[in-house]
Amino acid sequence: MMERTRIGIIGCGNVSKVYLKVSKMFENIEVAACSDIIMERAKSKAKEFDVPKACTVEELLADPEIEIVLNLTIPKAHAEIALKALSAGKSVYNEKPIAIAREEGQSILKLAKEMGLRVGGAPDTFLGGGLQTCRKLIDDGAIGEPIAATAFMTCHGHESWHPDPAFYYQVGGGPMFDMGPYYLTALVSLMGSVRRVTGSARISFPERTITSQPRYGEKIKVEIPTHVTGVMDFANGAVGTIITSFDVWGAKLPRIEIYGSRGSLSVPDPNRFSGPVGILHANSEDWKEIPLTHGYTDQSRSIGVADMAKAIKTGRPHRANGEMAYHVLDIMHSFHEASREGRHIEVESACELPSPLPIGLRDGQLD
Repeated sequence: MMERTRIGIIGCGNVSKVYLKVSKMFENIEVAACSDIIMERAKSKAKEFDVPKACTVEELLADPEIEIVLNLTIPKAHAEIALKALSAGKSVYNEKPIAIAREEGQSILKLAKEMGLRVGGAPDTFLGGGLQTCRKLIDDGAIGEPIAATAFMTCHGHESWHPDPAFYYQVGGGPMFDMGPYYLTALVSLMGSVRRVTGSARISFPERTITSQPRYGEKIKVEIPTHVTGVMDFANGAVGTIITSFDVWGAKLPRIEIYGSRGSLSVPDPNRFSGPVGILHANSEDWKEIPLTHGYTDQSRSIGVADMAKAIKTGRPHRANGEMAYHVLDIMHSFHEASREGRHIEVESACELPSPLPIGLRDGQLD
């Protein structure tokens, strides 16, 4: 029987439910404990998903059987919890973004290196069947040399549906830091690192009114840009454009498109694991839908941490790694800085292109 890596979850809010559910798909990991600042919330999730133990953060970090901490706290707590986990001798996998400040992200990577531990980071949707099919098409030369890309995430914010939406409009939130990681991780996983950016950003509505329960009618003061447009120069020479916005009532835009010397590629929603994937070949007017070549097309959150656990056992690099998560953080800050300072920003970080998943893996399998 395969030896399972024991995982401890810190943070039992909204996103924990899908991790707790989907993690059961993977034979190489087991959620052994969960913790939350509100103990009743941890106990409730433990009961619902048959987790053996609900405990305090301190008790979880002191448990010698737990090898990886899955950090599902709110963004402003990501760095604090990650550093505590690493100091306790445990590898850590953070929900996105890896941290709020660059300095925090750098401290996480530095401590992990010193301790000989791993750092992973969401999103892992780039490992889904949709984006892995796109990766294969690009690697196989189906659209030739990538020369440009566009990415769009537009909506009118989260205060109409989220039970506690205020943090989306505080430092560490906003459309770029909330949804940008999905789009930027997809682009980086398909095309490689970004070397230079510029951007423009604004706050269109300085105050938001919550219309969801239980905080209906409360006012939110907006602290961060809610409409961000960025331009990216990739290290491979391609030029990319991205818009993330909480200020748009409606739009008819693609999610992501990549334009090559021999055709164009329609990339699916990077917040999902499935398709559709479309291609238009040079000198053709018709888009063709491409059958997905890879598995993991359902809700597969946890594949990133499962892949990291497998990589720790085998000694290979893991795919949803801290260096890529930090590079995405660096890019996001650079868009905001470029807008404030009115200039291009040279992106100091870089990361390796993560290796693609093999074709033919069934859900729950890893190479």
